[in-house]
Amino acid sequence: MIDVHYWPTPNGWKVTIMLEECGLSYRIVPVDIGGGDQFRPEFLRISPNNRMPAIVDHEPADGGAPLSVFESGAILEYLADKSGRFLPVAARERFRVLQWVHWQMANLGPMMGNANHFKNYAKNIVDDPVKLEYGVRRFVGEVDRLAGVMDAQLSANTYLAGDDYSIADIVTWPWAMLAARLVDETLWEKFPHLKRWIDAVGARPAVERGRRVGSELGKRELTEAEERARRELLFNQTSDKVRVAREQAARAGRG
Repeated sequence: MIDVHYWPTPNGWKVTIMLEECGLSYRIVPVDIGGGDQFRPEFLRISPNNRMPAIVDHEPADGGAPLSVFESGAILEYLADKSGRFLPVAARERFRVLQWVHWQMANLGPMMGNANHFKNYAKNIVDDPVKLEYGVRRFVGEVDRLAGVMDAQLSANTYLAGDDYSIADIVTWPWAMLAARLVDETLWEKFPHLKRWIDAVGARPAVERGRRVGSELGKRELTEAEERARRELLFNQTSDKVRVAREQAARAGRG
């Protein structure tokens, strides 16, 4: 059994989609990132970067103690090796896939996260829209550029890393399928190869199942004060917040 410390976001969906594709047994452990669960001592012990998702495999291949993994890209590599699926063994083919996994982790995910922040959240924090203009233009423009990178790759390949579906597609799809919301709906007209791939991956039953996991989480209606508190927690983190949480985790460990 694999515990998945999770909240229904694109990074969380990567892991549940992969688990559904591989047919591995798992249990969801909710991590309410707006409520501060990511700073709990027990979570920091498995995810020192205080970010979800993270997993704990209670039946690792070596037969040893439960094994924890954080960072969604690393989790998908781990699950691919565990299941023997969606990541080739031969070096040439393997790194053809892994380069796109790392591309997503370093580019598409962070840039879309920043674009979403400046376009949809920062306006609730910054009163002057002129102050937001550069951030919106910079990151939305980068999302458009990255969509073009994917479209060019998919014009010559069925999937991101070639002719075979892989963890490169699984790690990228949960973010890429939201790209038009950040740019505009004409994105799909401009990049038809990307749209073809979005539709093809989204039609896979395991992708649909993984995407629905935890859809009921976080549905409670929040007061304005609760909304403000969540924004403060999510968007104003410093090393002090992590230091205090780690000290609590260390004390709990000594106990």
